[in-house]
Amino acid sequence: MDGAWGQRRWRSALRKLGRDRIAMAAGAFLLLIVLGALAAPLYSSLVSHNDPFHSGLNAKIVVDGRLVPVMQPSTTGLRLGVTPIGPTWQPSYFLGADNQGRDVAARMFYGGRSSLLIAAAATLLCLTLAGLVGFVSGYWGGVVDMVLSRMLDILWAFPAYLLAISLSIVLISQTIVMGPFVIGSGSLLMPIFILGIIYVPYVARPIRGQVLSLRRSEFVLASIGLGLPRWRIILHDILPNVLPTLLVFMPLLMALNIVTESALSFLSIGVQPPGASWGTIIQDGQALLYTRPAVSLAPGLAIVVTVVALNLFGEGLREVLDPRTKSRNG
Repeated sequence: MDGAWGQRRWRSALRKLGRDRIAMAAGAFLLLIVLGALAAPLYSSLVSHNDPFHSGLNAKIVVDGRLVPVMQPSTTGLRLGVTPIGPTWQPSYFLGADNQGRDVAARMFYGGRSSLLIAAAATLLCLTLAGLVGFVSGYWGGVVDMVLSRMLDILWAFPAYLLAISLSIVLISQTIVMGPFVIGSGSLLMPIFILGIIYVPYVARPIRGQVLSLRRSEFVLASIGLGLPRWRIILHDILPNVLPTLLVFMPLLMALNIVTESALSFLSIGVQPPGASWGTIIQDGQALLYTRPAVSLAPGLAIVVTVVALNLFGEGLREVLDPRTKSRNG
């Protein structure tokens, strides 16, 4: 019996070590992706030496010692029109060009910066709103809880993508004025605002349930019995116990926001020209899927890799912050 128990402990320890290494590797990979996105201006000016936001239909580059046009004569069908140059595997036009003659690799770096910025900002906005709603609803209860819960139910009734698409279609051409703040139609604040709203119910409900449970716990009831002010109870007794849950939600919610933002941008209701995101680059390569597949495959692969890394990192973070997971895994 002792031998079998020892073997189970060793297997559990090895599995945990493997999960920890995977989570650390995912975190390191995410850091590289973020650094690459931040280095987009350096890559454009020092490596590729071209502006990824201006058309290069008449541009020419040196490939294998020969000066060749970026937009080359078509070699398929009736040989009419032009086809963007494919991957050169050189600093300039490493992944080839899109149908406007723009450097796909340089646009990938800029697109990653936009996608990551929107996803991160929307995640912080969503966690802030959801945490606030969950705290107020769970702690105060009564009529306040009923009103906020019904509002969450209304948002919950709409599928997330349908709600995001509907809000984007309505707001994408509008200018929103909120006192001194003005959000233009082409601003990145628009998709940040939309993505920050649609996932609030998915986070606020678990937070509300956790606050309700903590509100009835012995240490909170003891603080209430001692006559401590509500703000002190929330900051010192409830918030430290809820904060790990919000941190675990962060990478998972960011992965959802990256996919949703890419879908909106692909439909032309997300990031607007001349800006770029991974979704807009996929749309740019849609017509070139059979002749220059790298234009669409590169950002698609970037989305997949980033989302997988975020999920693996989030799983590792949950292992560290959730004591129930620790106890289940031995």
